[in-house]
Amino acid sequence: MNNHNPKKRVTIADIALKANVSKSTVSRVINGTTKVNKEKEDAVLAAMKEVSFQPNVFAQGLASGNSKTIGVVTQNIGSPIYDSISQGVLKELVKSTYSPIFADGQWEPDVGHAAVETLLGRKVDGLIVLGSVLPREELDRVNSILPTVVVGREIDGWEKQCLFIDNEQAGYDATRHLIDLGHRQIAHITGIKDHQDSVRRMAGYKRALTESGIAIDEELICEGQFDGNSGVMAIQNLLNKSKSFSAIFAANDIMAFGARLALHRRGIRVPDDISIIGFDDQAESAFVTPPLTTVRQPAREMGQAAAEALVKLISGSEYELPSLIAKIVIRESTKVRN
Repeated sequence: MNNHNPKKRVTIADIALKANVSKSTVSRVINGTTKVNKEKEDAVLAAMKEVSFQPNVFAQGLASGNSKTIGVVTQNIGSPIYDSISQGVLKELVKSTYSPIFADGQWEPDVGHAAVETLLGRKVDGLIVLGSVLPREELDRVNSILPTVVVGREIDGWEKQCLFIDNEQAGYDATRHLIDLGHRQIAHITGIKDHQDSVRRMAGYKRALTESGIAIDEELICEGQFDGNSGVMAIQNLLNKSKSFSAIFAANDIMAFGARLALHRRGIRVPDDISIIGFDDQAESAFVTPPLTTVRQPAREMGQAAAEALVKLISGSEYELPSLIAKIVIRESTKVRN
C-alpha cells in the first residue's frame, strides 16, 4: 500500500482565508496591479511567508503584462568571449527582479531570426543581443517592439543602445606592440570575412603598418573563422608557401592557440623565433605555453553594463552606457625581435 501523501499545494484561496481578506486582494498584492491597504497587504505577506507560498511567475506576468524575463541572443554558446559577456549579464541581473532566457544565433541570420522570434513568443520584457549578424532592419523592428541593447556591435543611430569597444584602435594597438618590438614582417589571421570585429581589427593592423612605413603584404593576411582550426591552417599555409614573418597578430585568442600549435609542429619556437599576440584575453590565455600576450576585451563589464542599462530602459529610468577600452596584456608570447 502506498502511504505517500504529497503536500497539498497552497492556493490564493488558502492565503485569503489565513489573512482574512478576499482572493482579489491577495491577487493584487502578488501582482502589484493595484494599491492595497497597508494593513491588508501586511496580513497577506505574513500569511504567504507562514505557508512558504511561492507565486507563479508566469501567472504574474499574464496579470501584470511583465514576464520579469530578459532575452539574451548570443552567437555561440560555447565561445569564451560570449560566455564571459553572458556571465556579466547574469551577475547584474541577480541584483534585479529579472531572470534571463538564452538563445543562440549560431552566426546565421535565419537561426538568429528564429531565436529572436522564440524570445518574443516568451513575452520577454527586453532583449540583449550579443554580436549578431542580423540585418539592421531586423534589429530596428525588434527595438520597436520591446527595449533592446546590442553588445559588441556598432550600429549608427543606436548610440544609446550599443555597447562596444573600438576594434580598429585595438587592432592598431596590437600591431603597434609588435612593431615597437622591432617586427616588420607581421602576419595577420583575420576573423570571419565580413564580420564587423574582423574588418575593423584588420583595418587597425593595416593602419599601424602604414603609419610605420611598412608595406602591406596581402599574402601575410590569412582569413580565419574565429576558431582554433583556422589558426592552424593559416600558419600551415604561410609556412608551406615559405612566407617570411617574425610575428603574428591573431584576431582572437583561439586562433592564436591554433597558430601556436602549427608553429610547434614545425619546431618553431614562440617567442624566440616568432612572436604571437591574440585578442580577447580569455581565461586560458594566461595558462598556455607560453602565456599569451593579448588584447583584453572587458567582456564581463560589457555584459554587466548592458544588463544594467536594459533594466533601466525597461523602467523608463535614465541611464548612460560606459565607454569601455581594450588594453594589451603583455605576457610571454611576444619579445624583442632578434
